[in-house]
Amino acid sequence: MDDDSTARLVRLAYNLKELDISRSRWGCQITDNGLYQISLTNCIGNLTSISLWGMAMITDRGVVKLISRASSLQHLNIGGTFITDESLFAIADSCPHLKTVVLWGCRHVTEIGLRSLVNKCRKLESINVWGTRIPVDCFVDLLNISPALQIRPPVALLNDGSAAVLPVA
Repeated sequence: MDDDSTARLVRLAYNLKELDISRSRWGCQITDNGLYQISLTNCIGNLTSISLWGMAMITDRGVVKLISRASSLQHLNIGGTFITDESLFAIADSCPHLKTVVLWGCRHVTEIGLRSLVNKCRKLESINVWGTRIPVDCFVDLLNISPALQIRPPVALLNDGSAAVLPVA
């Protein structure tokens, strides 16, 4: 599926609540243009879940366009993409109902973007940062902002106030 066929399909799905156009679905090859086309559909404001996992051809430009109109979003998977803090800032500003976000392998996001996300998305319950380049001390800051936040992989606070990433069983 390419940009046009995916956008056409989404355009006809008026009551769509969940959109999974991950790399593993239907051989999707979506670009920023496809995300822009999807952002113009009628259902975008009703979507509660979007997965763009592994879509290597998308950038901040497309993600920002899509997210800026997804005001009902609760679950977002943008793991395995090359997004940066620019996308995290847009998510923080546009998705007040966000509960979970997967940033698995997003090596270009920084602690600045994560802090903004956790500060503004007050309903955020879980964040997956596996494979990112985030310093461990940032996790302490995130837990200070939102003590109930579940950080994946799990983070343990040590007696000296530092943090350690625990192995996932």
